Parts: sequence; structure tokens; C-alpha cells
Amino acid sequence: MGSPRQLARRVAFSAVAIPVAAAAVYVGGWVLAALLAVAGVLATREIYDLAAAAGIDPLRRSGFAAAVVIPLATFWAKGSEVHFAEPAIYLGGLWVLAVTAAAAWRRGPDRRPLAAVAVTVFGVIYAPGLLAFALVLRHPSGVGLESRLGTALLFFPLALTWLGDTAAMAVGTLIGGPKLAPRLSPGKTWAGAVAGFVVTVAVAWPYAAAVLNPLEDGRVLGVGAALLAGAAISVSGQVGDLAESLFKREAGVKDSSALIPGHGGMLDRVDSLLFVLPVTAGIFRLLGLT
Repeated sequence: MGSPRQLARRVAFSAVAIPVAAAAVYVGGWVLAALLAVAGVLATREIYDLAAAAGIDPLRRSGFAAAVVIPLATFWAKGSEVHFAEPAIYLGGLWVLAVTAAAAWRRGPDRRPLAAVAVTVFGVIYAPGLLAFALVLRHPSGVGLESRLGTALLFFPLALTWLGDTAAMAVGTLIGGPKLAPRLSPGKTWAGAVAGFVVTVAVAWPYAAAVLNPLEDGRVLGVGAALLAGAAISVSGQVGDLAESLFKREAGVKDSSALIPGHGGMLDRVDSLLFVLPVTAGIFRLLGLT
């Protein structure tokens, strides 16, 4: 559980970070996009650091530039839904070409250019690219910037993920038992995973009934759909957590960085959301909510 000092630092950070994140979600728009850009750059840097520990040298400046642009461009695109896809495809293609050319110019065949390009592109797609789905949820189609619907849609996966993670940690610590994936994350247990799943699914419908469905927008999340979304959020979040553990195991580190007091790195904080946000956005799109 850590020392009292570590616990105090963790609580102090959470007391500041959670209200700031909640306020950014509530305001949305460029404020949320800017916060996601900062988080995306920090998480991308940590991915590149993990790769460097394995002997791969990504093209950091090219990656960081794209990490800043992706959330900002995603919000811009939401205001131009008919025409944004084609320019985004061209810009993304030009960026990949630029990264490849830079690797050829600066790396040479003896400095693993293929691995450098692959990690550079992956870091940008994985961290800021997946985090940008928060903007898809916050600004659904056909509603304005001030929409309460968007706020409720984004808080749905955020709240469920936090509650599920809390339940998994509490029950896993209390009960212990067989390990979920001992080679990847020795602290995670099947008891914790099941508890997290049950709590996430159990909270999904009450949230939809009390927060989402009363909004005067006509978009309703039924009982079955809410339970399905809750199950998908729990499973995808736990897979995202294990995926980051896999990267850290390869690099031989416990945390992605020491950036956040008592919490590890940015990647340690958003690993579940990197999977949860696009999965939730896809489900809500199929249900006609975004």
C-alpha cells in the first residue's frame, strides 16, 4: 500500500487533478482538447522512454508534434463533420512519410530505422489518438458545445472505469487468491477482476437512468444497452491495464515514469481509458447516441 508519505502525496495530487479534469470535461471544447493534448504528449513520451529502455530510439520531436495536433484537430473536425475525414487522411499520410524520411536521414540502416518509425507512429496513435475519443463522446453529432448530453456521455465511461478500478483494487487486496495474469501484473487477482466487472455493470444502468436518460434530447440508453456498455467498459479497461503492464515488463520497469507523485506516470493513469474511450464511443455510435 506504500508509506504514509506516499499515500499523502497521492491524495494531495488527486485532490487537485480530479477537479481539474472534471472541470475540463464539463467545459469541453478547446479546453478539453488542450488538456488531452498535454496528457497525450506526456503519455507518448513515456511510451518512447519504454521503447528506449528496449534499445529503440523513436523520433521524439515528430511524435510530440503529432501528439499535440491530434486532440486539437479532433475537436476542430467535430465542427466540420462532412469534410474533415479526407484532409485528416492526407495529413496523417504526409506525417507518416515525414517520419519515415526523417528516420532515413537521421538514423541510417544501423540504428534500427524500421523500429524507430514503428514506435514513433504507434506512440502517437496509441496515446493521444485513443484519448481523443473523449472529444467524440463530449461533442456528439447534432448538439452544441454547451450540451449536457455530451458531458453525461463522457462521464459515463470515466465514472464506471474509476468505480470498477476502485472495486477491483479493494477486493483484490482484501481477498487475494489466484492471480489474473501473474507474468504481466502480479498484483491483479481474479477476485479483483470479477469485483470490478460486477460493480461496473451494476452501476451502468443506474447512471443511465439517473443522469443520461432524463436529459431533454431524446437519446435514451435502455437497460440492456447500458448493461452491455458496462460489461464492455469493464473488460476493455482491464485489457488496457494489462497491455500497459506488458510494455512495462518488456522495458523492465514498475511504472511508466515518476511524473505523478504516488501514481507513477501519465500512462499508468490513462492505460484503461485508452481502451475504454474508443470502445464506448463505438458502442454509443451504434446505439445512435453520438
